[in-house]
Amino acid sequence: MVNDSATARYPKTRRVRFPFGTGGQYGKYFVNDDSVFSHFVASLSGAFPPGEEAFIRSVRHYADRITDPELKKRVAGFIGQESVHGQQHRALNDKLIAMGYRIGWWDSKTLERRRRRLERWIGPRAHLAMTAAAEHYTAVLAQRVLDTPEVQAIPGDAEVWNLLNWHALEELEHKSVAFDVYRAMGGSEPLRIGVMATMIALALPLALTTLTLSLIDDPVTRRQPLRLVSEARRLFGGPLFDGLLTDLAAYLRPGFHPDDIDTVAVLRQWQEELFGPAGTLVDHLK
Repeated sequence: MVNDSATARYPKTRRVRFPFGTGGQYGKYFVNDDSVFSHFVASLSGAFPPGEEAFIRSVRHYADRITDPELKKRVAGFIGQESVHGQQHRALNDKLIAMGYRIGWWDSKTLERRRRRLERWIGPRAHLAMTAAAEHYTAVLAQRVLDTPEVQAIPGDAEVWNLLNWHALEELEHKSVAFDVYRAMGGSEPLRIGVMATMIALALPLALTTLTLSLIDDPVTRRQPLRLVSEARRLFGGPLFDGLLTDLAAYLRPGFHPDDIDTVAVLRQWQEELFGPAGTLVDHLK
């Protein structure tokens, strides 16, 4: 197992604020004027705030039972980071909705009631297992965003990229917190693996369906099928998705731990790049 303790033993809550515009030079398609990639990012951003809140609930349920003082500090950092993620993605989502992205349904009261009903039905331990599995999803994507030059070279709205890089960094900083709470609370390997297998079977098709419906709803993309095909090939055949299922499936290995995946170097690089003395986001801290 690789120990990331020297880099991110206690996830740090950074009070960051992003001055989002409304697309700037790129207009509605704020990722390199690419409609598919822009809808993909918008869909992710729409899902993040309620998702982060569900993650916090799953971990907070067990917070009073944690006796390890180190894990308690890590949980506090996890909750702080996830809370700020939700706040900043909601700020971005307000701009995206104004630009015509129909992502507000993710935050609807009806869907929130259904989420909470599901949480009660599956029980707190399975809910925590879902959070640990989802954190592996986000960690895999985060590492690809930060550690792939081709992804970083994609032009786009500067503040959206700042948000994505900051979010990715902090996902790597707290990638094993929910997992370690799950283990500390006696979570079993069969449940952990079974939950992830179910999520792999359901989550990716759900994400693709959501993206497809978003594109169909866009009056511009509906009229440009050849553009859609070209952009979809570029996104799903590119470095962000190449080999993604293999990386996600690593979680299914008995005895797996998130720190088995070495992210020490990428964390150090981006902690300095974003929040070092001359970091690009130091002036965004409040």
